[in-house]
Amino acid sequence: MPRNAAPRLRWGILGTGAINDRVLRHGREARAEFVAVGSRTPDRAADFASRHGIERAHGSYDDLLGDPLVEAVYICLPNSLHHPWTLRALAAGKHVLCEKPYTRRPAEVVEAFDAADVARLQLMEGFMWRHTPQARRFVELLPQIGDLRAIRATFSFVLTNPSDIRVSASLDGGSLMDVGAYCVSGARLVTGSEPEAVHGDQLLGPSGVDVRFTGMLRFAGGVVATIACGFDFEHATLEAIGGAGSIFLRDPWTGSARTITVNGRDVDVEPADPYRLELDNFAAAVRGDEAPLLGRADALGQARAIEALYRAAAAGEAVKVAS
Repeated sequence: MPRNAAPRLRWGILGTGAINDRVLRHGREARAEFVAVGSRTPDRAADFASRHGIERAHGSYDDLLGDPLVEAVYICLPNSLHHPWTLRALAAGKHVLCEKPYTRRPAEVVEAFDAADVARLQLMEGFMWRHTPQARRFVELLPQIGDLRAIRATFSFVLTNPSDIRVSASLDGGSLMDVGAYCVSGARLVTGSEPEAVHGDQLLGPSGVDVRFTGMLRFAGGVVATIACGFDFEHATLEAIGGAGSIFLRDPWTGSARTITVNGRDVDVEPADPYRLELDNFAAAVRGDEAPLLGRADALGQARAIEALYRAAAAGEAVKVAS
């Protein structure tokens, strides 16, 4: 069957967080059919289903996983719930797209992908930005700046709600886990490798999680990436610096940028919805039409880097990244 004629992947949404508004905005333009939603209460599930035109509403997460119409589950729960509900979804026979960051614990990545392999199911960490034309074009342009020397990545916004789950210690909150994860992902994409050692510094807020985090990641060949993220300022950039020039991308994480600046020259790039692209790639992987863009190796590299950054910030010195 031609790829375009393949049946749409039938999705269940696990959780009713605000990020779903972005996922669903153009999600139906992908090879996706959203058939069910599961929440902690029937009322919340019914309200979400009504607002988004979803037919089936389940008053518990387990009920959603038991729905035979659901082929794949999108997990958008708080960070600390990603791993346990991924395992339960896989055990229920569902393919899983889990919001980033999957975890800060590398052993959980191994356990989850081992479970997916045994069940012959697809599992992907939801770094939607990696699917964008901006990310792809950035890498394609790297030869124009010569040998890579340094990377700078930032992502931050102002968070004012003290009860937001992103500042909850028990839910694995923190700026590095939220927006900083993009910076780590960006540095790893640009180098095409994993960091060997890292240094981190964090500013803790009243809840005990980092509300600002800065880090340095050292890669092979002396390439150094600096990252800055937080909940108390606005910034979003990705820059690669080479021996013969630089590449700069403003707002790199959303797929909305229209230009990439290369050695002072603007290169046009087409905006695209990253969630639609992510859903398309995942559906194609499930149907066997193409490989998933992100898999075990990327998720494991991401978790190892985040774990090391937190370890370095606690120790007050550079640490090696586990391999």
